[in-house]
Amino acid sequence: MRKSEDNSAGHLRNPRMNAGDIGALVVFILVVFGGGSAIGVSTLPGDWYAGLTKPPFNPPNWIFGPVWSVLYIAIAVAGWRTWRYNRTGRAMKVWYAQMLANFAWSPVFFAAHWIGLAFAVILLLLVLIAAFVILAWPQDRLSALLFTPYAAWVGFASVLNGAILLLN
Repeated sequence: MRKSEDNSAGHLRNPRMNAGDIGALVVFILVVFGGGSAIGVSTLPGDWYAGLTKPPFNPPNWIFGPVWSVLYIAIAVAGWRTWRYNRTGRAMKVWYAQMLANFAWSPVFFAAHWIGLAFAVILLLLVLIAAFVILAWPQDRLSALLFTPYAAWVGFASVLNGAILLLN
């Protein structure tokens, strides 16, 4: 969808989707969910993480998979909607940047065991998520709102990462 097709309230109209739109949505979901899942499986916490001192608010490991599954679908849909609205706009560029930071965190933390660098990556991710929400809001509030649970979870994960850094 192009800028000329938005309405005066700053929301996307709900145009009929064609096969290309549906195909693009499938690609977004496959890349985000599939990429995130592949990185998660290839960087499982393991013995190193089990041996770290963790804060009392550390959730059980099993919670991360279901939470990230839901978040990755929301991230993909928001990215797809933003891509449809303005493929080369600032919001889309920030969306790509936050995906790079998102996909970088697990290898930095779980594979390289660089807790401090992972903390820097997750703080960058949090800033990029906030920037996306701010940039997406005027053009597509649903995309911005889809990022709010993501922002909350990454905010919590940032505190957790920081606490693990301090304790270890």
